[in-house]
Amino acid sequence: MSGEIATFLAIAGMALVTYATRGLGPWMIARLAPGPRALAALEALPAAILTALVAPSVLATGPAESLAAIVTIIVAQRLPIIATMAIGVACVVLLRYLI
Repeated sequence: MSGEIATFLAIAGMALVTYATRGLGPWMIARLAPGPRALAALEALPAAILTALVAPSVLATGPAESLAAIVTIIVAQRLPIIATMAIGVACVVLLRYLI
């Protein structure tokens, strides 16, 4: 198998798996009717994933990032996720400039 065919098959396989996971989730939710605990877990999932992605960089970087993370956590209690992310990014930029 040549390199080009292997690359194409790898990309096609990843696209198929991505599409299957995106389509399978709503299909399973419609068929299985999850209980209140499962729904609560699904609603908490985006915040948990975002925390898992951001926490290592917050703990391994300087004071500007750590302070911005604290501000972002406070802001996240009141604002939607997009506004929170925008404020967090702006806070990092501002604090890096000031510190």
